This record gives sequence, C-alpha cells and structure tokens, in this order.
Amino acid sequence: MIVRSWSFFFDHEVNPLRHIPDVPTRHMILQVLGWMWAVCFSVAIGSYTILPASLLGHAVLIAAAAITVGTYTAAAKKPEMFGSGRAYGGEHE
Repeated sequence: MIVRSWSFFFDHEVNPLRHIPDVPTRHMILQVLGWMWAVCFSVAIGSYTILPASLLGHAVLIAAAAITVGTYTAAAKKPEMFGSGRAYGGEHE
C-alpha cells in the first residue's frame, strides 16, 4: 500500500500527470503542488517562520525524485548515454 501510494503521488508514469506529454511541464506541476502542500502545512501549524525551509525542502525532494525518474528512464531507453566516455583502444584498455 505504501509503495502504491508513493508511486501514485511521485511517479509521473503512474499518476494522472502521465497524460501530460511534456516531462518538464510535469516536473513544474509537481513543484507547484509540493509548494502548495508546504504552504498548507505551514499555515495549518501556524508557523510562517518554517515556510521558507519547507518550500525549499519540498522543491529539493521533488527535484530529486524527478532526476531519479529521468535517469532511470534514460538508462532504460538509451543505455549508451552512460558509457565510460572512452573509445575502444583508449588508455587503460
């Protein structure tokens, strides 16, 4: 249940944002939603002093999730992108 819930909120291929064809737009929408929730929690606990830290924290977590998904997707679709950077017959071969 926890994994399904996590995937629903943070996996762009599972949640309803999957219908948006542009991945950067999906990422931006996730950022805005994250900031919205950070503001909501900050207001709910009545602490505006923690709001900047909460916004930054949400942005960092969502960006890390988006980068991870992007890396996994690139590795699955174009594994040659992650080559050693050396040509055959190069140094240390």
